[in-house]
Amino acid sequence: MKILDWYILKRYLGTFFAMLLLFVPIGIIVDLSEKIDNILEHKVPFDIVLNYYFDFTIYFANLLFPIFVFLSVIWFTSKLANRTEIIAFLSSGVSFWRFLRPYIIGAILICIGALVLGLFLAPKASQGFNEFKYSYLKKGKKVQETSNVYRQLHDSIFLYANDFKPSEKSATHFTLEYFDGNRLVTKISAKKIKFIAKDSTYQLTDFVKRKILEDRDIIERAAIKDTVLPFNIDEFTSVTYVAETLNYTELNAFIKKEEKRGSSDINRYTVVAYKRWSIPVSVFILTIIGVAVSSMKRRGGMGINLALGISLVFVFVFLDKVLGTLANQSDFSPLIAVWFPNVLFSGLAVYLLYTAKR
Repeated sequence: MKILDWYILKRYLGTFFAMLLLFVPIGIIVDLSEKIDNILEHKVPFDIVLNYYFDFTIYFANLLFPIFVFLSVIWFTSKLANRTEIIAFLSSGVSFWRFLRPYIIGAILICIGALVLGLFLAPKASQGFNEFKYSYLKKGKKVQETSNVYRQLHDSIFLYANDFKPSEKSATHFTLEYFDGNRLVTKISAKKIKFIAKDSTYQLTDFVKRKILEDRDIIERAAIKDTVLPFNIDEFTSVTYVAETLNYTELNAFIKKEEKRGSSDINRYTVVAYKRWSIPVSVFILTIIGVAVSSMKRRGGMGINLALGISLVFVFVFLDKVLGTLANQSDFSPLIAVWFPNVLFSGLAVYLLYTAKR
């Protein structure tokens, strides 16, 4: 690799990691300032808080990876342009496409890192992040996405529950119904259900089982009943919560299972799956746009480039959020919702590159 490549690549990666070190602590401080009252109120142990903010760091970094990359490129490339270093590079016989090579190499390295983070590391961090939030920060409150759980487990089996607590693997007001065609044949209910991991069984409090026959009902009652039931504890988990916490392999298997069930919320799962791939691709696209926008020396210096760059980031994030929400809450295609911003900004990247070259 030539001196030029190392010179630009070191500044690209160095500025990117500096951005992470700058913004992640700011994010932690802002988050802590919002949650400190709840943390003190619930007397959360210090080691659990530390684990939460470790997970928060990974979760936060994965979410804002493309923005960090874009601002990094804008920042250090504008400095090169203001010091007329880019003009010196091009005047020495280096073509504009050759000048882009270290940026491409840096973008590929960061894309690989973003891919590994999104497919395998961020899901685990998301699980810890959400479990902390639901166990401590929203303790005693009804959380919409973990309340009023309804699942069709099979053509003839339906599950209902309230107030699922992921950290305790328990829920209240549990009901399991078995149908034969349109006729209810068995109904199991309990005031509370808790999963016992070591035995892979369920403990039901105030257990009632009603078996409905043609001429009579058979009722079984128990204060506490340990039994095996035909579902996993993950069936209680909210759509967004479970999708975010599954790695790539688990998420694909989960989506296939939900498709067979005819889940009405399959779009939410699919949006999460597509985003695992779209974020690394957007890193590459935003790198190209950042170079094209900031490689020209402008009157007003770095401020103009940063203002233009932040405006483009705002449009990108706006489209991503609006289309993602539209896909989650309607029949709008998740594929279009997730990939349209990347396709649109790819075209913009090509246009800005040719403009910058001229």
